Amino acid sequence: MNFVASATTAVVTLLGVMLGGWLTTRNQKILWQRDHARQWRDIRLSTYNDFVSAYRQYVAFALDSNANISASPHPRKPDEMMPYFDEVGRPYREKLEATIMAVRLVSARRETADVAKELVDSARRIAAARATKTEQDIPTEFFDKMWQAQLKFLISARQELELSNLWPPSDQ
Repeated sequence: MNFVASATTAVVTLLGVMLGGWLTTRNQKILWQRDHARQWRDIRLSTYNDFVSAYRQYVAFALDSNANISASPHPRKPDEMMPYFDEVGRPYREKLEATIMAVRLVSARRETADVAKELVDSARRIAAARATKTEQDIPTEFFDKMWQAQLKFLISARQELELSNLWPPSDQ
């Protein structure tokens, strides 16, 4: 009987240790997953912030009356023009190109990357139009499309980052 009691105590102790180890491992995995998700959320938020900043700087440069911009037909889209900046504007274009690639790299949802690309395309249209027009003569619909793309990007990014919806649905 002494042997049975000792064996039972040993088995119960072993099961307790195994259960405790399993619970610790499970809790550590949950904490790691939460921390990992938080880190990626911070990375995405920073990337999206950099992208919006680069896009706004690009558009501001394109609308500057001193900006030297030229345009030529897009090599793959016959109905579109490609803007080209001088050495003063080149950093704005390069920063926008780098940040759109970063958005594509870190986006968890394809929709976010797609609407970011739409926003870049609309900014390029404005820059290409600015090559032959003054900032006042750029068609209003170019700006309307850019503002719509900007709103779609903000909504998509907020959904991806699981931020609350601050704006009521619009009737557009």
